[in-house]
Amino acid sequence: MRRLALFLLPCAVAVLVHLWLRLPFFDVLVGVLSARHHHDLRQAIRDTWLGYITDHPHFQHRVAVKFIVGRHGCPIPDEDREDPYSCSLLNFSEPVLGQDAEMEIVTVADPSLLVSSDVSAIALDFKILHPVVITRLGVFSSGTRPELHCNVTVKLLQLDQEEAVVTARFSSISMGTVVNWVWYKPVEQFILPKGFEGTLVWESQDSAPLTTVNSSSVELNDGGGVLKISSIAEGVLPHRSALGFPGLAGGFMFTIYDKDGLSGLLRGRAARMEKHASGLRREDATLQEESLRHGDVVFVDVVDTYRNVPSKLLQFYKWSVGNADFNLLLKTDDDCYIDVDSVLMKIDHKGLKRRNFWWGNFRQSWAVDRIGKWQELEYASPAYPAFACGSGYVVSRDLVQWLASNAEKLKAYQGEDVSMGIWMAAVGPQKYQDAGWLCEKECYLDMLSSPQHTAKELRVLWDRKRTCGDPCGCLWDR
Repeated sequence: MRRLALFLLPCAVAVLVHLWLRLPFFDVLVGVLSARHHHDLRQAIRDTWLGYITDHPHFQHRVAVKFIVGRHGCPIPDEDREDPYSCSLLNFSEPVLGQDAEMEIVTVADPSLLVSSDVSAIALDFKILHPVVITRLGVFSSGTRPELHCNVTVKLLQLDQEEAVVTARFSSISMGTVVNWVWYKPVEQFILPKGFEGTLVWESQDSAPLTTVNSSSVELNDGGGVLKISSIAEGVLPHRSALGFPGLAGGFMFTIYDKDGLSGLLRGRAARMEKHASGLRREDATLQEESLRHGDVVFVDVVDTYRNVPSKLLQFYKWSVGNADFNLLLKTDDDCYIDVDSVLMKIDHKGLKRRNFWWGNFRQSWAVDRIGKWQELEYASPAYPAFACGSGYVVSRDLVQWLASNAEKLKAYQGEDVSMGIWMAAVGPQKYQDAGWLCEKECYLDMLSSPQHTAKELRVLWDRKRTCGDPCGCLWDR
């Protein structure tokens, strides 16, 4: 008997260790994408639908909710970033020229660098990072002599706009003024503000070829960082809506607007950086305290900006497969109302615990934006694959495992919802369309989710739901 006990003891210990190490199991793991500073929204969710789950005798064992927060705040103050959506420094240098001095975007020192092109339209995209004034548009000389052999129209357009901001026309009998092997003509002067995204297009109006230059043989002048110029390196794939082949067939002259303001921005940068760093330290401490108090925050190793949201999601998928066992994963945002009862009821009544499964409200043939917050320059198609609206969608565990195992190879595009659509196009999951996952800020009795709410609005929706069953309003409210 003693021998039998000694034989069984290691087995019993192994079973106990296995049970102790076993990951907690949930029917649904909910991941809530949340910005670091959205304390009020996270607390509103804890006070509403998350609190309901926690207090419910059955749901607390079926559903786990985690807020997905970037471990790092952007170390660059808002005023010193290229745009509000990323963490790229405005890398300006101190202006040294006179207030009205014109600068050339390109200088050709040796005319032998100029060569004939085999395309009839060439385009250069750029973005304004500090206001400038375009004063002249120009076209390269034809060959090694300062002359023109073709008719060329040069247009400056705002991206995705058909009407030119300014235009200059060149011909052999109307060449303008030559400077460093570039013929220039003055244009009506407009202040191009910070954030302006434009394209300069050279178009040959006859059979004569445009003259271009090898991009590796010239250095473009960005005015000390006030311009961000798109790559024109050899082999660059033209953007799907580009008006010409990427390159240079001339240049333009510009002046920096409000140089005093630019100098002041640079002088105040050190103090702003120090103040911002101090604020980040306080934010880190507040987040750690919040995490310890509630135990529902997952910190992922990314800088917390809008452009990094797809990476946040992938990192959470990696965390989820290593730290929880679940059938389904529901992704939502911290400004979203979720009807927990309806979600779980549909899962049970419609048998939605499936493999290779994606449940959401899908947008199809959604056009790819070229400018603004949702700018996407690297996805070549004019439309995205079908993707679920970000207010709420559910994916099966096997899909989460695939995403987690391929996270280092998957490219992050401009938004997590469209990125998810592109990633899933490689897998071909079974899509389950459900308009209950709302894409816009609306309210319906049978909605599963609704986005873009303030903390106060989330509480109002939930209070109505608990009071009369209708988040959109009770009879006595009307």
